[in-house]
Amino acid sequence: MKVKVGVVQESPVFFDKDQTIKKVEQLTKKYAKEGCELLVFPESFIPGYPRGFSFGAKVGSRTREGRALFSEYRKNSINLNSDDLRRLEKLSKSQHIYLVIGVTEKQDTNGSLYCSMLYISPTEGLLGTHRKIKPTGTERVIWGEADGESLVTFKTKIGKLGGLICWENYMPLARMSMYQKGVEIYIAPTADSREQWTSTMKHIALEGRCFVLGCNQYYTKSMYPQKYQPLVENEFEDMCPGGSIIVSPSGKVIAGPLFGESGALIAELDLDEINHSKLDFDVIGHYARHDIFKLDVKNQPETKEEQ
Repeated sequence: MKVKVGVVQESPVFFDKDQTIKKVEQLTKKYAKEGCELLVFPESFIPGYPRGFSFGAKVGSRTREGRALFSEYRKNSINLNSDDLRRLEKLSKSQHIYLVIGVTEKQDTNGSLYCSMLYISPTEGLLGTHRKIKPTGTERVIWGEADGESLVTFKTKIGKLGGLICWENYMPLARMSMYQKGVEIYIAPTADSREQWTSTMKHIALEGRCFVLGCNQYYTKSMYPQKYQPLVENEFEDMCPGGSIIVSPSGKVIAGPLFGESGALIAELDLDEINHSKLDFDVIGHYARHDIFKLDVKNQPETKEEQ
């Protein structure tokens, strides 16, 4: 089976949920016309990854201004019980395209935020949500941690989907939790624009014998609205040059890495390549050594099968 996919490297309308969703709608319609069956957006694309922000926090204290900024961030985050999700589901259905979108998510049950990845089907709507199980560094100030219930995978009409966000991909057992579900298209939205990230994406493709879609924003300091400029005055202009990439199960780069500009990587994936590659190596098969190793992931759900 062949699947045409698109990885979107763009900038959000920063801290403006409604305008960023409109941008997602425009971009989705554009790439759906080009025949994409799956479209991936970066980490916290809605309402934007707050690179360079401290939220007024340091060990032992927080500021009033930092709390106000967090409140603004929360107001522009996605609530899955609101029209925010329904707009995205309607978009997926109308354009006959699967969407995987990085968002900052708020919930009705608590005041915390989560770095989430939404899987949306054109026929079933929201298939499920992966929430970051370990925010990195200062991200822990603004995002809570999820548990094993967030390690979701989906058997869809275009293949088995799953993945992790940013530096979760450096957690060997988290990766293995995806491999043991037989993920075929491994999705890795990120905020890491280092050249070294390219090596990580290649390694995961080789290790998991799966296609890997790495997706990052392209963002410069000048793109921040004027009111946020003082918060990033000491940052470099090229704050996030991108690095989005698509890699085959043999570790071959199919498209990208894309640096220094907005755009999209589009490629046709031949899922038969996955089985071909497993003659050499199969991390959950003849290389697994089940007589020695056993991975038990608490609360990981069974793969959801699309009807």
